[in-house]
Amino acid sequence: MLNSFRQSMAWVHTWFGLVPGFVLMVAFFFGALSVFDREIDRWAIPDTRFEPQPMPSYDNLLKQVFADLKPHPLDMAATAERVIGDLLAPETMPMVGLFAYTTHRDPVLRIGAEFDIPNKPIDPKDDHLHVHGWATIDPRTGAALADDQLKIGSNWFYPMHYSLQLHWKNIGTFVVGLAALIMLVALVTGVIMHRKVFKEFFTFRPHKRTQRSALDLHNMTGVVALPFHFFFAFTGLVIFAAFYYFPVSGTLLKPLHDRHEVIEAEHTGLPHDEAGVPAELASVDAMVAEAKRIWAERDMAGEVGLLMIEHLGDANGYVSIYRAGSDRVALVGEGIHFKASTGEVLREEPPSDPVGALNEFLTGLHLQHFEHWTLRWLYVAGGLLGCICIATGFVFFVEKRKQEHARRGLQGCRLVDAMAVTTVTGMVLAAVAMLVANRLLPEAMPGRGEWEKWTFWGVWLLSLLHALWRSAPVAQARANPAWREQCWALALACVAAVLLNWITTGDHLLKTMLLDPYWAVAGVDLSLLACALVSVLTARRLARTLEVKSTSRIGGVAYE
Repeated sequence: MLNSFRQSMAWVHTWFGLVPGFVLMVAFFFGALSVFDREIDRWAIPDTRFEPQPMPSYDNLLKQVFADLKPHPLDMAATAERVIGDLLAPETMPMVGLFAYTTHRDPVLRIGAEFDIPNKPIDPKDDHLHVHGWATIDPRTGAALADDQLKIGSNWFYPMHYSLQLHWKNIGTFVVGLAALIMLVALVTGVIMHRKVFKEFFTFRPHKRTQRSALDLHNMTGVVALPFHFFFAFTGLVIFAAFYYFPVSGTLLKPLHDRHEVIEAEHTGLPHDEAGVPAELASVDAMVAEAKRIWAERDMAGEVGLLMIEHLGDANGYVSIYRAGSDRVALVGEGIHFKASTGEVLREEPPSDPVGALNEFLTGLHLQHFEHWTLRWLYVAGGLLGCICIATGFVFFVEKRKQEHARRGLQGCRLVDAMAVTTVTGMVLAAVAMLVANRLLPEAMPGRGEWEKWTFWGVWLLSLLHALWRSAPVAQARANPAWREQCWALALACVAAVLLNWITTGDHLLKTMLLDPYWAVAGVDLSLLACALVSVLTARRLARTLEVKSTSRIGGVAYE
C-alpha cells in the first residue's frame, strides 16, 4: 500500500483519470461543439441558411403539412418486426398524435406524428403500438427538407457527446455515464493532491521542459474550470439517471407507473385514453393566441416552442402548448392545455415545487436552451478547458514514465501516447473532415449523410493507425512526430472547409460578416480558422522543441 493518504489519492487520480480520460475527451469536445449545434447544422445544410422563425400557423400551414406526413419507412420496418401480421398501408394509418418543435436558434421546424395500428404485439409486455413519422420543414412555406441531409451538429456531434454514437443497448450512454462518475472521483482526488490550489491557479511555465509545463497547464485548467467540470459531470448523471441508468418506471415499477398515469390524468383533467367518439379539431391558432395572452398576464410573454396534440380526431383529444422558455436558464415550458374539439382551457400547469424547480434549473443549466450568448461562449470555454486538462494529463503521464519505460523495454507509454494523439488531434481532425466531406459530396447524392458518417469514422481510424505507426520514438524516450503531423493535417482541413464553403455556397466571410450578416455560418468559419491557427502554432512549437532536444543529446543523454 502507498505510504500516505495523498499518495493513495495520487494513484487513484492518475489511473481514474487515464482510463476514462479517452471517453471524457470525446464528451468534453463534442459537448463544447453541441453548444452551437444548430449553427453547425446551418453551415452543413445551406438550404436552411435563413433567419430563425416562430412557430407557424397551424390552421393555415401546419394542418396541411401534417395531412401530407406519412409513417417513416425506417419505423415501419422496425415496427413490423415487433407485431403479428402485416402492417396497414402507410396512407391508410390514422394519425392519433403529433408535435411541432422549434427554438430561438432554429430556422427550420421539426415535426413528428404517431399513427395507430390494429396489430397485436409479439411480446405481450410491448404496449407501444404506434408507427412514427417525422420530417424537417421550412416554416415559411411548409416544404419538407431532404431527409438524407445529416444535421451534423444536432444529430451527430450532440449525440456523440453523451452516447459516442454507440446505440446498441444504449452501451455508449452507459460508458459515458461511467466515465462521468469516475471523473467526479478524479476531481475530488485532484483537489486532495494539490493542496496549493490558488498558487497553481496562477502558475504556468511554458518554457520549462515538457513534463513541467504540461503539469502546470493541467493543474491550471483543472482549477480554473473545476466548478464547471464537477457541475456538468454531476448534472449529466442526474439527467440520464431516470431514462437510462435506473429506468425502474419502465421495468420493475411499470405496473405502478401505468396506474399513476391514469390517476394523474384524472387529477389534471387531461384524458389518458381515447373516448372512441370522433370529433373535429377546433382552431389551434385561437388556442395559441389564448396561451400567449395567459403568458403575457403572468409577465412572461413569449413564443410557442412546442405544440402537441394527443388523441387527434377523438372527443378526448387535447392540445398542449408550451412556451419557448429561452429567456431563462431553467428548462420550463409553462404548458397550457386545451380541449381539442372546443378550444376551452383544460389546465394551466402550476409553478413547480422546490424539488421540481431545482431539477428544472439543473437540467436547463446543462442543456442551455437560453438566449444568453456570452454564457454560451463560457460553456464552450469550459468544455475546451476540460479538453486541455485531459490532454495535458495524457502528456504528463507519458513524459513522466517514458524514460523508465525505454530503459526497461516497455511499450506502455508508446500505446498511451498513440491513443492520446488519436483522442486529441485525431478526434478534431475527424470532425473537421466530416465538414469537408459535407461540402465535397454532391447535394443530391443518395445516402449522402451516411457517407459523411463514414468519413468521420474513417479519418478517425486512419489517425489511430498513423499514431501507432509513428509512435516508435516514444519507446526510445523521444517525441511522437504524429502530434506535429496531425496538427498540420488539421490546419489544412480547417482551411479547406472554409474555402469549400465559399466555393460551393458563395457564403464567404466578407459576406456573412459584413455584406449580408449571418453569424451562424460566419461563426463556424471563424472557429475553423481559429482552429487552423492554433494547429499551426502548435505544430511549429512541437517542431522547435524537437530540434532543441535533438541538438542537446550528448553521449546518448537527453537534457530536457
